[in-house]
Amino acid sequence: MSTPLWTIDEILAATDARIGSGVTQASGASIDTRTLNAGDLYFSIKGDVHDGHDFVPAALEKGAAAAVVSEAKAPSFKEQDRLIIVPDVLDAMRRLGIAARKRSHAKVVAITGSVGKTGTKEAMRLALSRQGSTHASVASYNNHWGVPLTLARMPRETEFGIFEIGMNHAGEILPLTAMVRPHVAVITTVEPVHIEFFPSLWGIADAKGEIFSGLEPGGTAVINRDSPYFERMAAHAMASKAGRVVSFGESEAAHIRAERILVRPDFSLVEARIFGEPLTYRIGTAGRHIALNSLSVLAAAHALGVDPLSVAQSFTELKPPVGRGERTMLSVGAGEALLIDESYNANPASVRAALNNLGAVELAGAGRRIAVLGDMKELGEKGPELHEGLADAVEANGIDLLFAAGPLMQNLIDRLPKAKIAAHAPTSADLVDAVCAAIRPGDAVMVKGSLSMKMALVVKALKERYGASSAAQALKG
Repeated sequence: MSTPLWTIDEILAATDARIGSGVTQASGASIDTRTLNAGDLYFSIKGDVHDGHDFVPAALEKGAAAAVVSEAKAPSFKEQDRLIIVPDVLDAMRRLGIAARKRSHAKVVAITGSVGKTGTKEAMRLALSRQGSTHASVASYNNHWGVPLTLARMPRETEFGIFEIGMNHAGEILPLTAMVRPHVAVITTVEPVHIEFFPSLWGIADAKGEIFSGLEPGGTAVINRDSPYFERMAAHAMASKAGRVVSFGESEAAHIRAERILVRPDFSLVEARIFGEPLTYRIGTAGRHIALNSLSVLAAAHALGVDPLSVAQSFTELKPPVGRGERTMLSVGAGEALLIDESYNANPASVRAALNNLGAVELAGAGRRIAVLGDMKELGEKGPELHEGLADAVEANGIDLLFAAGPLMQNLIDRLPKAKIAAHAPTSADLVDAVCAAIRPGDAVMVKGSLSMKMALVVKALKERYGASSAAQALKG
């Protein structure tokens, strides 16, 4: 029989809960009945839209080991033998997460940054899973509930733990990195993301620098040397318990340095130097930003004592997550079109990177490069200017047609030739029919926008209307 994730005694010790007589040891942890597995602890978190307590019966019906509920809500449940009753459910999950970290002997990496957190985390997961038992955040579980949930799920035998940590206000990273207590902390980059909540980019750099406060004594801070805020972030690192700073980037001063990056439609090639030693490797997905973030993975692995060559070899298997560059060939008429799904979220840096990737696609026949863009949110008073500023990237990458959703995109449209504007609508749903009708064989279409713009609706409609073709690869020149 496998070792349980949590025994009843461990749950009791961590949370000081009242535990029903029917509660059994747990094999997992969940906050969502749609993905809950039998044997999971179900934490009935109260979210912005739903109260998890409303789904307790469904969780127990699906075989949850127990449902963690609040003292205030407990009287509403007639059957209490499979309940774990606590003053505050989120706090109980935090405490269980802290207990998981305390009992763990894993080497732990924490990752933050304005752009590239999830992709870097997935590359790190891929690389370290070849070295030992690896546990990492699911999707973008990087906030005040995602981090403690990921900790609470960490098996006791884990050898490498990888945690994504996000924020949109100053002070949010501090309690999360204190829970994670990383041996290595990575900042991918600083860009104008959530800028409406900060006085300047310096403020974002300071907020990202909070991640170093949780470093274990003698730990390693990994920082982008190309960033104009490198010195400021390094100062945060050296004010912490960090033993050293390792830098990455294209700068000649970087410890992990890319001397050459070659981006092709479906892969990237990097010629690098690791503390002066040459290393050339291939990444199984396209993107200059992905290549640069791969350097941070090498830096973290070096800090953990993992062979960089082994890490680099794993990159050949790297594929983009859904919504972050996933490529699908669509059957359109008698031919095919390429769909690049970048719909998960958007900010100025990531939109430029997505346009660069679309520009790198070598089209067949009379194919066109089509961008479907939604508003970038949380940019504050800089929003209009930052949308307008995308015009040069649209032009430089040979984008033939632009479909746009949202009022802020009007600023971009006003800067472009009318011949490039296919349609502009208030919402992504309003664009669906026009985009689907416009696709022709040989086209490459990229979809991107802030999460609240629901650009995934366009992706879903394209896949449903045209389906995936039998082609095994994306367009090649």
